Amino acid sequence: MTDTQIQAPPRPPAPAVTAPRPSARERGTRLLAALFLAPTIVGIVVFTVVPIVGSVVLSLFHWNVIDSPSFAGTANYREMFTDSTVLVSFRNTLVFMVFAVALQLLIALTLALAVNGRMPTWLRSVFRSAFFFPLVLSAASISVVMKYLFNQDFGVVNWLLGLIGIAPVPWLTSENSAMAAVVLVYVWQQFGFSFLLFVGGLNNIPKEIHEAAALDGATGLRKHLNVTLPLLSPTLLVASVVGIINALQVFEQPYVLTNGGPGDATRTVVMVIYESAFEQLRFGEASAVGVLLFVLIMAVTALQFRLSRRFVHYQ
Repeated sequence: MTDTQIQAPPRPPAPAVTAPRPSARERGTRLLAALFLAPTIVGIVVFTVVPIVGSVVLSLFHWNVIDSPSFAGTANYREMFTDSTVLVSFRNTLVFMVFAVALQLLIALTLALAVNGRMPTWLRSVFRSAFFFPLVLSAASISVVMKYLFNQDFGVVNWLLGLIGIAPVPWLTSENSAMAAVVLVYVWQQFGFSFLLFVGGLNNIPKEIHEAAALDGATGLRKHLNVTLPLLSPTLLVASVVGIINALQVFEQPYVLTNGGPGDATRTVVMVIYESAFEQLRFGEASAVGVLLFVLIMAVTALQFRLSRRFVHYQ
């Protein structure tokens, strides 16, 4: 074998592959899709992205609308963590969220299971409409009516309790019962949304699965725990995520019913934001509280989706 290596002739370069140009019909379809999406995208940018960015920027300033903004850095955040009213409002909001969402989901699921049972179709439609109806009413108007119903002296609730020998309860003027009244009013209005979600989720469960479970001896509560709830877990996830997000932003019910009182017993985070911004003209401090609430909502939602990998079962 000689020192000269025999080299194979170089391969010709592969021809460049060019993507086919879209036809006029495809370009028209893409343009039409972009036109349909444009209002939604513009709305998200204008009413969601821009306010969020503006709130973050504003939280770094002191501003009372009258004078020019002055840069404050992280002073608003440091002040927030030393303000007892802000800290109490976050505690109240978390307590409200736990009880309100748990009660809302429990009532909605129980009623959905009952309505999904054997009953005439027309009666099922009546129940669906009746349970959903409070959700279409304004929270402020409902709270005004409920304020009279929960009145200690002439409220219907205490009158009904008096029929069974229970003394009048200071629902809206006692620190021990004010939060309970706010939770009850909130749940009464909001559970209709979760109820409809659960009704839809139950209708999507194949009947064959329940029939097979019945043949295996699963009946009543056992059937619901071992069959219905696992198959309904995706709907439970959606209902709990939406419920927690809404509960963390509660405002109308405590504002109208108790105005945050007695003391600060029912003062929520959104009430503090409203009072700081529109009553005290401290827009920078209000924005800082709003940013922290936004971070809290995102963190809780992320935690829910993280835990859902264990507890949510898809068919």
